[in-house]
Amino acid sequence: MSQLPINTTQNVNVEFTLASVGSRILAQILDLVFKACYVIVLFIILDQFNSLSRLYWMDQWSYIAIVLILSIPVIFYTLFFEFIWKGQTPGKRILKIRVIKIDGFNAGFAEYLVRWLFRTIDTTIGNGIIGLLTIIFNPKNQRFGDLAAGTAVITLKQDVSINQTILLKLQEDYKPLYPSVIRLSDNDIRIIKESFLASVRSKDYKTVSKLAQKIKDVTEIQETKQKDVDFVKTVLKDYTFFTQEM
Repeated sequence: MSQLPINTTQNVNVEFTLASVGSRILAQILDLVFKACYVIVLFIILDQFNSLSRLYWMDQWSYIAIVLILSIPVIFYTLFFEFIWKGQTPGKRILKIRVIKIDGFNAGFAEYLVRWLFRTIDTTIGNGIIGLLTIIFNPKNQRFGDLAAGTAVITLKQDVSINQTILLKLQEDYKPLYPSVIRLSDNDIRIIKESFLASVRSKDYKTVSKLAQKIKDVTEIQETKQKDVDFVKTVLKDYTFFTQEM
């Protein structure tokens, strides 16, 4: 498996495993199946209510308008799901792969939009051969849409011990303090953990303080009597608690 090395703003090196070509193709096939199912069900419903036959008696522009409206879920399928599911479509979620920015942070709507716009070049021209060759010969397994958006697709499957992941070992009677930590993503926690450990080792408590403040801003945790070091530790433990429970 190829790796995507990332250097955070705190000069912490983090590596993600890039999704294989096979998993990306299979995820796309699954998404095509889901879209095909939508179209089939749609036509069955229209036929059931004798609506399909009536469409052909409409004027051309009215027919085109109705077809376009009904095609919206298929047209914007990838863009919609990647945006609401933070880089995953149903196919990607099943295969446990995800789109992220090459700097390690979550992609935003702008990146998903660019990837969606370039999908025609990647998957349509040459029956997808162009996109496939681009992924194969690119060191970060990026298609044209990824290159334009500054994104990559990683696998969420990790064959490592718990100490090498974002999760921490908890006592059986552990009680969390900050439920709002679930607003953070797995990638956020991974970067927080790596940055925190590196800062503590180097006794860079100024960075720990900035990290704690950033967490408070995102999670909207306003009051805490804990020191910054203890606060970040608690956030990591609380995230582990809630994600394990879920």
